[in-house]
Amino acid sequence: MIILKNDECLNSIIGIANTCIELGYWPSYFKRSMTVVILKLNKKSYDSSKSFRSIILLNTIGKLIEKVIGERLQFITAANDFIHPSQLGRLKFKSMTDVGVALTHIIQMGWVKNLTTSTLTFDIAQFFPSLNHCLLTLIIKKVVFDYHIISFFSNYLMDRKTNYFWNNFTSPICNINVGVGQSSALSPILSALYLFPFIYIPENHFKNLKIPISIISFVDDGLFISQNKSINILNSHLFCSYNVLTKLLKKFGLIVKHTKTEIFHFNRSQGVFNPPLLNLTPLGGSILWPNDLWKYLSFIFNRKLTFHQHINFYANKSISMVKCMKLLNNSNCGINPLQKCLLYRTCILHIALYRFQLWFYNHAPMIYHLKALGKCKEEQPYGS
Repeated sequence: MIILKNDECLNSIIGIANTCIELGYWPSYFKRSMTVVILKLNKKSYDSSKSFRSIILLNTIGKLIEKVIGERLQFITAANDFIHPSQLGRLKFKSMTDVGVALTHIIQMGWVKNLTTSTLTFDIAQFFPSLNHCLLTLIIKKVVFDYHIISFFSNYLMDRKTNYFWNNFTSPICNINVGVGQSSALSPILSALYLFPFIYIPENHFKNLKIPISIISFVDDGLFISQNKSINILNSHLFCSYNVLTKLLKKFGLIVKHTKTEIFHFNRSQGVFNPPLLNLTPLGGSILWPNDLWKYLSFIFNRKLTFHQHINFYANKSISMVKCMKLLNNSNCGINPLQKCLLYRTCILHIALYRFQLWFYNHAPMIYHLKALGKCKEEQPYGS
């Protein structure tokens, strides 16, 4: 009986999704949202909007229907190559691991040619709340979706309303003609489509200028990659690419969060490596000093790409978790061996082997950290 009810519920949700697409209509009830404003932790002051974060709460049934439509839309875009190959974030068949693997491959191929690889990261400020609905509709039309899909999204993005909640304050209902809820199941594909021109336009511009720059995008976090034997030439390439990007984003009503921009150089030289700084102050940025370590999307890189610090960090984190697992005991009994094994496999190994696709190979360095983890697990008492 429970299975039947679940099937009926699922069929009803699919039926509503089909009807919405066929009619090109999204019910106004699902267009209402609640926006909760919360503080960002560890800020020196809270006298600007940058110190706050907005959380958009959507109707649960509406989110389920959006998930069904989002799954179809992602399949259509993947099947028709509507998404740039460099867009690797929050999409089906693509993941954060792909970003790390692609970057590692580019670096290794550059070293074969005795080239230094330099990267410049950038972050688009307030990306999801700043998506322009008119531009998004034009982009959807440009990629030549089915007429019913175009009609649906034209209606989906219209007449959206929200209430703002901040502590005990509740605002009146407000109309919103920009932004896509980050918690929406449609936000991954809509944001990817929105970023579509921001990769193709700079890429073509770089080709015309004959500047060898590659772009990798993980939603609103982007990465410029350049390779050359001279660090000064690399800095000039990255400066030019950053200039092109900031001007393009400004035309579309978006800005780069300069405080999150970082530069890093991958170089295998054995001597002292002291690369010059990159001055982005003429573009509204800051002076960037290259660091010895670079943390990007939870990867920890060093300039020689040994992943020593990455493995060390996650192995130590896993060992700490193993030692804390004894807190799961109670006054009556401890953790039996089966539970111990289940916890280790489901919780600890996922952290210890975090993004192992980048660094695990035959005779990989620092494997002894993982052996220490296994020894710690064997010695850890789990009895009451």
